[in-house]
Amino acid sequence: MTSLRRNPTALLLFLSAWPLLHSHLVTDAASTVPPITRPRFTFITGLGADYDEFYDEEDDSTSKRPPEIVATTRTRSLQREICKLNPCLENQVPCAKLLAETGCLCPGISGADQTPHPPRLHALVPILKGDNRGKVEVKWCAPTSVVTQYRVVVEGKDGKATEFGEASRQGLVESLEVGTKVCVEAVNKAGHSTPTEFSCMRYDPPSSSDYEVLAGIIGGGILLLLLISAVIFWRCHKKRNAKRDSADGLGNPSYSTEGTL
Repeated sequence: MTSLRRNPTALLLFLSAWPLLHSHLVTDAASTVPPITRPRFTFITGLGADYDEFYDEEDDSTSKRPPEIVATTRTRSLQREICKLNPCLENQVPCAKLLAETGCLCPGISGADQTPHPPRLHALVPILKGDNRGKVEVKWCAPTSVVTQYRVVVEGKDGKATEFGEASRQGLVESLEVGTKVCVEAVNKAGHSTPTEFSCMRYDPPSSSDYEVLAGIIGGGILLLLLISAVIFWRCHKKRNAKRDSADGLGNPSYSTEGTL
């Protein structure tokens, strides 16, 4: 640089060539920096949209439309109805048969290789008339499991149980004492259900005093109606006799209770 200051001609030549030299240096520096790439954005619309687009900021254009996406979440099963089954009624058509005939949907149930869920015991009804008088009718609802039979276990019977078929939803047991615990178990090849508060119940029949009170009320009402009817009949009969006596006295003027005039 000191030599350039001493030689004015060389200094002028350097200054005149500086713009070209500067642009060349900037170009070389720019070529060493990797080009800035813009990320490729993909816009995906939801299922069932009219179209999907892939947008690229570099050329601001729309690429070829991808194949149409078909919504597979809509199936025919959404339009099918649940099979009409009442788990508390016995001797119903099996759900598998209803499925084959109508195409309805069976409720989900556990398989035959799994221990069945406990049934729901909903009533213990004493039998008051007929040949089964004194026995108790047990009523339950089927669980959502494969069941081959049901067992009714009565407390104090040393583990002895009364068995019923898979289509049964009620059964009779011998007379029970008040407070006796009764449980219903579902059985299949994997085992039997575990008793729960829903599958067991304490026998609590209506007390006989309630029937006596009800019979007394009904009897008292009948007696009261008979008494009212008798009073009304007696008063009507009395009025009719009084009118007849009055008519007989007016028909004979010479008649007097004091004697003949």
